[in-house]
Amino acid sequence: MKEAFRNIFKKGIRYLKILIIFFFCFSIFSVILYRFLPPPITPLMIIRVGEQWWDGKEMRLKKEWKSIDEISPNLPLAVVAAEDQKFLQHNGFDWEAIGKAYDYNIKKKRKGKVRGASTISQQVAKNVFLWPGRSWIRKGLEVYFTVLIELMWSKERIMEVYLNVVEMGEGIYGVQAASEFFFKRPAQKLSKDQAAALSAVLPNPRKYSPVKLSKYLSARKIWIRQNMNYIGSVKFN
Repeated sequence: MKEAFRNIFKKGIRYLKILIIFFFCFSIFSVILYRFLPPPITPLMIIRVGEQWWDGKEMRLKKEWKSIDEISPNLPLAVVAAEDQKFLQHNGFDWEAIGKAYDYNIKKKRKGKVRGASTISQQVAKNVFLWPGRSWIRKGLEVYFTVLIELMWSKERIMEVYLNVVEMGEGIYGVQAASEFFFKRPAQKLSKDQAAALSAVLPNPRKYSPVKLSKYLSARKIWIRQNMNYIGSVKFN
């Protein structure tokens, strides 16, 4: 009996090792592949389509890949101003922001308010390779993929992927699809105000609209514009 159990345990360990090796090889291969090619679809897109189908809604998935040269420079500037002002300086993690978010969340724990501190690099790791959630396993994988893309991609590539896969509305992904849907113009022609409006909805793009600004969104847009003016431009080279 003990011998049989020992054999099963050894087989389980062997299969687990094989699974771990396969995961590492596949993940590294995927990161290298997406350094050069556009991700055709992401786990979040698949999940959202499934949610639409389950809820009996129209299944909508609007996306159109554009190189960063075909996107207005106002958009990288706006998302850096809104989401990650140290994007060009950090190595994937803004430790100061993480510390502040931790302190805030401890103080506000009883009120149920949670503040995030994810960088653009972390959001790319989550959006392209993972699923939504706050479990420790998913967070650990997010850290792992963030390290990989920071090592293997340029900051320009990270920004390019982010601008093309970020959720911008119900079934709308990337700034090109969002620009066409909300402003009836390509992403290449977006003004600073329009870029700031799109960036303002990123905390909850399925709840907010960049063309129907609430009092909160209007204030956030003004704050983003001020940060854009302060930063000036986002230069990758």
